[in-house]
Amino acid sequence: RCAGRVEVFYKNQWGTVCDDHWDLENAGVVCRQLGCGAALSAPGAGHFRAGSGPIWLDDVNCMGTEVALSYCRSKGWGNNNCHHGEDAGVVCSGQGRFHGPPLVPSVDSSSPAIDTPAGPAEVRLVNGLNRCSGRVEVMHDHQWGTVCDDDWNFPDASVVCRQLGCG
Repeated sequence: RCAGRVEVFYKNQWGTVCDDHWDLENAGVVCRQLGCGAALSAPGAGHFRAGSGPIWLDDVNCMGTEVALSYCRSKGWGNNNCHHGEDAGVVCSGQGRFHGPPLVPSVDSSSPAIDTPAGPAEVRLVNGLNRCSGRVEVMHDHQWGTVCDDDWNFPDASVVCRQLGCG
C-alpha cells in the first residue's frame, strides 16, 4: 500500500510538510498525484517518523481537485511554525507505482523512466544540464521519441515536471 511521510522537492532539496490543518482532502491530492488511489487517512504528529531538512509547507489547504500538492494554498514555501514531530503523512488505498522513501518520486535523465499514473506513457528528459531539464521524450511502441513543440506551452511543461518529481 502507498503510505508514508509526505516529502516535497523544492529548490533542489527534499523537505517535509507540516501537519497543521492536514486533512483527508490534502492527503487525497497527494495520493492522486502519486497514482496511489484514494486517501484512507491523513496521519500527522510524525506518525511515519520525523523527517529532516527543511519543512517546506505549512497550513496546506487543498480543495481536493488539485493535480498536485504544490497547487494547494499554504503559508508559502519554507514559511512554517512547525518542527519535524509534526510531519504530515498519507495512507492511500492503492499499491501505486512508487515504493519506499521519499514518497514523492524523483527521476533523473540517466534513470529508467517511470510509468506515469495518468496513463501508459513513459517520459524522460535528455541532454539537459540536470535531471530536471532537457528535451522531452516519450516511450511509444518500445521506442523513445521526441515531442513536437506545436502548441507546446507552460502547462504542458508543468505536467512533465510534476511527472518527474521536478516541481
